[in-house]
Amino acid sequence: MGVLDRFEKSVERAVNNTFARVFRSELKPVELASALRREVDDRAAAVDRDRTVVPNEFTIQLSVDDFAQIESWGAEPLADELAANVTQYAGTQHYAFVGAVTVTFEEVEGLETGRFEVRSSTVRGAVAPASAGATPSSRHPLVDIDGQRYLLTGPVTVIGRGAEADIVVDDPGVSRRHLEIRVTPDGVVATDMGSTNGLYVEGHQVPAATLLDGNSLTIGRTRIMFWTGVADDSADGEW
Repeated sequence: MGVLDRFEKSVERAVNNTFARVFRSELKPVELASALRREVDDRAAAVDRDRTVVPNEFTIQLSVDDFAQIESWGAEPLADELAANVTQYAGTQHYAFVGAVTVTFEEVEGLETGRFEVRSSTVRGAVAPASAGATPSSRHPLVDIDGQRYLLTGPVTVIGRGAEADIVVDDPGVSRRHLEIRVTPDGVVATDMGSTNGLYVEGHQVPAATLLDGNSLTIGRTRIMFWTGVADDSADGEW
């Protein structure tokens, strides 16, 4: 191939790349995942020496055509996958959430096809995904349910099978609103909410119990480990 041929090929590649950027015909999920990770990094806020809080609610604004494409893929499973992806990324960076991580899509007229915008906010909820480096305390205990770890960021957390529960457990032996965990100045109290199969703490059925670090709770066939850690809680500030 001569010099002119190589020059023409390089021009062709440059033109094709330019048109690919200007006339993007398909939005790729990996682009959305990357944008969410960038948003988390850009909005990370250090609240103390050991805790950096990041947004937990994300809205992805899309063009009319791209929104229709997302709907055809399945918006809900894609949103769940993106939320799981950003949660995993936050764990690798030792970021902390103050509420459940959610991703939603919004159709915006005027946006060009292939272009999108991410809006985020930090919204406190009853629970938040716990990263590997999350430190529990009596004010913000941690529970482990079948390998899924949650930091209890609100004063009251309801665990059950129903969609209205703060932590939803996929167990037919668990009632829709089975267990309440309440953080009080005098301790953390677990209470059976009138469930069918009851609440067991350390193997004993109880209507309610004040929990201690390392306690094991059972509802249905689901085991819950409860942790408050050993840190000096008097030094634990609000997020």
